[in-house]
Amino acid sequence: MRKKKFLIIMVGVLVVMALLAMLGLFGRKNPTPPAYTTATVARRDIGSTVQATGIIKPMVGAEVRVGSRVSGVVKRLRAHIGDLVKAGQIIAELDDAELQAKLNQNSAALEKAKADLDYARQNLERQRSLLKKNFAPQQQVDLAENAAKVAQAQLEQAEANVEFARVQLGYAKILAPISGVIASIATQEGETVAASFSAPTFVNIIDLNRLEVQTYVDETDIGKVHEGLEAGFTVDTYPNTDFRGKVTAIYPKAVIQDNVVNYIVTFAITDFQGMTLRPEMTANVTLFLAARKNVLAVPAAAVVREQGERYVMILVGDKTERRKIKAGWKDSGYTEIVSGIGEGEKVVIYE
Repeated sequence: MRKKKFLIIMVGVLVVMALLAMLGLFGRKNPTPPAYTTATVARRDIGSTVQATGIIKPMVGAEVRVGSRVSGVVKRLRAHIGDLVKAGQIIAELDDAELQAKLNQNSAALEKAKADLDYARQNLERQRSLLKKNFAPQQQVDLAENAAKVAQAQLEQAEANVEFARVQLGYAKILAPISGVIASIATQEGETVAASFSAPTFVNIIDLNRLEVQTYVDETDIGKVHEGLEAGFTVDTYPNTDFRGKVTAIYPKAVIQDNVVNYIVTFAITDFQGMTLRPEMTANVTLFLAARKNVLAVPAAAVVREQGERYVMILVGDKTERRKIKAGWKDSGYTEIVSGIGEGEKVVIYE
């Protein structure tokens, strides 16, 4: 009886163990391997570009703040925001009554100086004639000569005063120093402007034909950029229009933002495509670098960057191997491989 009971217990234990084994077998799920594709390391031409964001700015001298060099009341304002003006065009006039009166006063003083000089010269000739006849002492001749010199100096001073007054009167007409568009106006007719300490600004003129783009280029790419390099860009207002330019300057001082080192690169716009561009527009910039011929390259998606180092996963048999590489130039889809892997090897691209 005791033996039969033992057999029943053993059978029960075996059944339970079998059930647990079956549950473990069917409950376990095989892990799904990550999906990936492969690409062969091969030689190709790399047409490298640098992508960046820039801002359209006026060139040096293309934006001018026009002011008055004399004080007065604005009698007439001939410019309005958005107007096209040409260099030398009158854009404002001041009340010139006081300046005209000053010119008239100096002109009268000039006429008096001329008359005084004529009299002094005549008196000098007379004294010299009397000296020859011994009717006048040498001292009288010396005094006449001195008076003639003083009269000559007073005449020159009067001429300078007239010229100064004429120049001041000319300042009553405010002329456009460059051709361009009126961007802003800082005064109105009837206002009094004071030019004692600084020239008050009347209008701001921008030449929209002399614009450039300032863009930030990463320190890893700045060594490939040089003056004369071709550049292209688009703006949001004309998304389907490609504008062209050429690099004109590279700022030597870095701009550091969020621990990222950038350098400002400026390029002049050479082709406006018949469109009107304006300052402060955002530009999506592409700098076209020189192409590198017949270099090892892999798809850019296969390159992983971690802590400043670059890696790829190499397929070896049915296993993958992590490999450190040294990357070179890159274009929109491929990265140049300088060292780390060889031609014909397969790199893994995880989806």
